[in-house]
Amino acid sequence: MQIRFKNIREPFMRMPIVLHVLLIVGVLCLLSAITLQALKGYTLHNQAIAVPDVKGLQLEEASTFFENNDLRYTVIDSVYTKDVPPGAIYEMVPGAGSKVKEGRIIFVTLNARTVQTASVPDVADLSFRQAYALLQSKGFTSIDILYVAGRYRDLALSVELRGQPLKPGERVPIAAQLVLKVSDGGSAPDAASGDSIDTPPPPPRPRTEETTTTSSENEKWF
Repeated sequence: MQIRFKNIREPFMRMPIVLHVLLIVGVLCLLSAITLQALKGYTLHNQAIAVPDVKGLQLEEASTFFENNDLRYTVIDSVYTKDVPPGAIYEMVPGAGSKVKEGRIIFVTLNARTVQTASVPDVADLSFRQAYALLQSKGFTSIDILYVAGRYRDLALSVELRGQPLKPGERVPIAAQLVLKVSDGGSAPDAASGDSIDTPPPPPRPRTEETTTTSSENEKWF
């Protein structure tokens, strides 16, 4: 066995060092080529799938399109919007038309099947700006300001919906038209109509000529 091993090793020992280096480089190049080819097959190089446009479709319908294109999906969130039917797909990530690999997971946001609601906060004795901001933070977007007779100006009193007062904690649709009743401090712009928060209250009415005359006469009387 030792004689055979020596016979095999002797030709390599006689080879120049340069030839050894070239042989090693050749082997490395061959291994690199094999590895790159394997990676192309594993990552599906140059093989992309366009994400189908299924926005507005029910999830059951959209799942067929995903399966036909070798894609997977998962629902990550739900919103309430009037842009698409209830229960339909509202948004996808990646978006429709994006190029993805086979088996890619598409993240889907659905439109809620029921109307989104929120609880009414307790706004009593807050300034109307604080009360307005608090209602907005709950998700309410349609809020009118109604000035009513009261001792302290710009003091929030209550919240109403269609003329009915709402109790703190009561749940109503976030798209509902709410009315925030605010104390006028005795100088309401118009207690009979809603006043937008962006519209500043008018200045106090000037004293009329009749009032001035009466005051002068009273002074003369004394």
